[in-house]
Amino acid sequence: MAVPLDRDHPTVKRVYLHTFGCKANQYDSEIVRQALEDAGAAVVDDPVLADAAVVNSCTVTHVGEAKMRGLVRRLARARPGVRTVIMGCAASVDDGTLARLPGVVAVHGGSDPDAVLSALGVTPATVPSLLRRFARGTRAWLKIQDGCDEHCTFCATVIARGRNRSRTPGEIVAEARLLAEHVEEIVLTGVHIGGYGRDLDGAAGPWGRGAAGLSSLVERLIADVPRVRFRLSSVEATEVDGRLEDLMVAYPDRLVPHLHAPLQSGSDRLLRRMGRHWYTSATYRARIERLAARLPVLALGADIIVGFPGETAADHAATRGVLSDLPFTYVHVFPYSERPDAAARRLGAGVTPAVQRDRSAELRALVEEKGRAHETRRVGGVADVVLLDRRAGSFEGLTEDYLTVRLPTTSTPPTRFAARLARRDGSLTAHPAAA
Repeated sequence: MAVPLDRDHPTVKRVYLHTFGCKANQYDSEIVRQALEDAGAAVVDDPVLADAAVVNSCTVTHVGEAKMRGLVRRLARARPGVRTVIMGCAASVDDGTLARLPGVVAVHGGSDPDAVLSALGVTPATVPSLLRRFARGTRAWLKIQDGCDEHCTFCATVIARGRNRSRTPGEIVAEARLLAEHVEEIVLTGVHIGGYGRDLDGAAGPWGRGAAGLSSLVERLIADVPRVRFRLSSVEATEVDGRLEDLMVAYPDRLVPHLHAPLQSGSDRLLRRMGRHWYTSATYRARIERLAARLPVLALGADIIVGFPGETAADHAATRGVLSDLPFTYVHVFPYSERPDAAARRLGAGVTPAVQRDRSAELRALVEEKGRAHETRRVGGVADVVLLDRRAGSFEGLTEDYLTVRLPTTSTPPTRFAARLARRDGSLTAHPAAA
């Protein structure tokens, strides 16, 4: 739904763009940024300088939605007359609340850049649909699919984004080639990337056919897009097949040894209540243990929901057991957040906020200790480092196993180089390795 546009409003020339949520959202924002710039508008970092704003929203938690609404109100106060378009997942499930926020001229449930630009009164240019460059510098996200065919009871993202829709391999390779001209790492992202290709069998189009499946896509990217390294974003552990394992083992400089595998709970009872029917704690363990046994270095992350309706002390202990036993290096812990349209709201209340806080803190502390142990093991070893940014008088880089390292130098390092890891003043540092 949209507030009618003021056709007498001056032409939009400067746009402030802010993104909440996941890498898929960040990719969508980059497509909008490119469309704005192609149409002659400038994307500015300071909202005070903008005559319009685009806010890409997230609906994963009520906290994220509250922060988004707060930002929109602050934009209207800081820049009276600003024209704000809200796009993304929260916009897709909006009941009219967002349209009533100050300064909002349109609420667009989706990520179509032409629709966003039209809502601002900007005439879109006729440009190719591929993302040519990512504003983040040496790393880029590449969305390979959207939507999801699963029905996790806690999730509103499927409601917002719809069914699984895969891009064709040819289109993805073409975009990766464009991005590879400017970056050292490309992160393959989406809503459910393990489901990539399931809807492509027999499909044809301007980019041609291709074998379906994530592992087939990654194999083709490694073959057809030289030099850059690829990283998988969040992917289900049980959807990492033997071919993906083989690629990580054989080409660690092209497909990094990093897996972010959502666990959500170590309790099979809770997994069933969550609607996560395709794995158990045992099958999750088995897949991770097999991968860890084959890789000399592995970064392992997970998402955990604490306080899901019906969670008992025994359920929490089961989750703690999985986190303790497997080689996790980091974890994202989310206190359960009831979403209005998700099925889990019919399962009853979650645990009390105090119990949520205690259990969350316990799990975070456990994995933080494991992460520090992983860093310690890496000291003295050689890493593949991609330059990130200059911070506090030095540069930062990212290793293949997802460690942020400090580069103690005043001279700009190469954008990617082999480095020996050390610890200095409590921080992990990287120094160019001898040839």
